[in-house]
Amino acid sequence: MARDTEVLGAGVLGAEVTDEVQAGRFGFELIAQDGAARTGLIETPRGQIRTPAFMPVGTAATVKAMQPESVAATGADILLGNTYHLMLRPGSERIARLGGLHRFMNWPGPILTDSGGFQVMSLSDLRKLDESGVRFKSHIDGSEHLLSPETSMAIQADLGSDIVMCFDECPALPASRDRIAESMELSMRWAARSKEAFGDRPGHALFGIQQGGLEEDLRAQSAEALQEIGFDGYAVGGLAVGEGQEAMFGCLDYAPEQLPQDKPRYLMGVGKPDDIVGAVARGIDMMDCVLPSRSGRTGQVFTRLGVLNIKNARHMDDPRPLDEHCSCPACRNYSRAYLHHVFRSQEIISSMLLTWHNLHYYQEIMAGMRAAIAAGEFAAWQAEFHATRVQGDIDPL
Repeated sequence: MARDTEVLGAGVLGAEVTDEVQAGRFGFELIAQDGAARTGLIETPRGQIRTPAFMPVGTAATVKAMQPESVAATGADILLGNTYHLMLRPGSERIARLGGLHRFMNWPGPILTDSGGFQVMSLSDLRKLDESGVRFKSHIDGSEHLLSPETSMAIQADLGSDIVMCFDECPALPASRDRIAESMELSMRWAARSKEAFGDRPGHALFGIQQGGLEEDLRAQSAEALQEIGFDGYAVGGLAVGEGQEAMFGCLDYAPEQLPQDKPRYLMGVGKPDDIVGAVARGIDMMDCVLPSRSGRTGQVFTRLGVLNIKNARHMDDPRPLDEHCSCPACRNYSRAYLHHVFRSQEIISSMLLTWHNLHYYQEIMAGMRAAIAAGEFAAWQAEFHATRVQGDIDPL
């Protein structure tokens, strides 16, 4: 179902929508499969999510430099919110008092929130980990907090997200096998506690997170433990943490197949366009990454022909669009010369237009893959995708 962007821009949610969410259910329908690649539909009370799906990241209740209706116009069905950042500022209880995250940020579609575990684990100098959870100091003001399976579930309930992630630990790679095994086993105990703390929340889904590093047997143990607990969907966690694309794809050659066929599979924190295509080719249904929005703010532009940097002088006098085949506002209405100028001048419109373009391109990739999988032509689509990108950017004038 294509979302009506006029509805998104019409204002905050009413009580009727909230009542509907409380009564609704979460489900997943696998529509077609071509090789390992899948296309399907996730049903939520707040709308459908077409898979494969890319989720723009709204870390602090906003996709930086974008209005919610602009994000919807790119083709996004779902956003990601960040539990760690929102619990620290403005605070999950405040968001709950103000009607929940959807109303707070004026996004009535589905929202997935991460558990906060990944961000906390990155605070290596500011945290203390034990069986109960993680005690850490805020990077904002130094205040002390405890994040545990129970508190993570409570915070995500305050936020009101449609898809909740269980609390886990994710060691950076490379790490020893013993360290990876210990971390995975702790994450499985935390997954069980997350499920118990989540409780019965109709209209909301809880996803488990598979861990195990690059060890196939540990991944299998993790998948078995998660399925014994039982979740609405399953994430492949612990990748995109420094292992490189070849190692990541090696893991994805087996990890998705260890998870249930009839549940959505989510690869966390990925990635570049070729990472995304490779992940879908290996059976992944959902992805998120800050890359397209962050790159837009730093002048890095993704197109069918690869990557370009708008700050380079070669664009200074170029009247052509970033991509003549792209229908986003940046390509329809502005030249490379203008985009180069506003970036060099540090104008806010530069971040807006380049972020919009990057997110639009990512959603075009997802739409192309969905159509190709449904038609049984994914291999041909994938070959053309790579052949086009290796051509590189158009020649300078």
